[in-house]
Amino acid sequence: MSDSYSELDQIAVLKNLNSRLAIGIILGISIIASLFLVWLIYFNEGFETSMSWTSNLPYLNATLNGISTILLVLGIQAIKQKNYQKHMKMMIAAFISSSFFLVSYIVYHTFQGDTTFEAEGIIRYIYFFILITHVFLSLFVVPLVLTTFYFSFAGKFKTHRKIARFTFPIWLYVSITGVLIVFLLKVFNP
Repeated sequence: MSDSYSELDQIAVLKNLNSRLAIGIILGISIIASLFLVWLIYFNEGFETSMSWTSNLPYLNATLNGISTILLVLGIQAIKQKNYQKHMKMMIAAFISSSFFLVSYIVYHTFQGDTTFEAEGIIRYIYFFILITHVFLSLFVVPLVLTTFYFSFAGKFKTHRKIARFTFPIWLYVSITGVLIVFLLKVFNP
């Protein structure tokens, strides 16, 4: 196979879409999503619910982030081996896993509100460093991932590769630290 995916893998609408318009749409969606999540996490106090299962969603979220991490690593290995089809499948699967995470995360914060970290000492500083970098970088994940996918599906692989060099490590860090945050909350909160 050549240095590109087959024509069937490219979405014709995206191939013909002006890049500036596509990136503008992606940024608009990302800004709206980010503002919604800031409101949901920091200003929403949580709705009353009798559904006790919502308190277990952080474990599902960690699992989905863990799956995304594994798929991202498999996807990067595939592209290094020039296995474009496997790379595409792994990245789409990582995107789906991350999307399910986002839905579960929204459901959790809708009904449970903000989660506090109650531990004291050095672990508190470690936790908040991880949390702050996780939250800050997660703001960039959505637009980076969508832009990277856009250029891939539009058949603009040179630009796709350039952006993916930034997208991959940020997406991977956010996925790994998502698991780590849940772990730290479980271990160090009473």
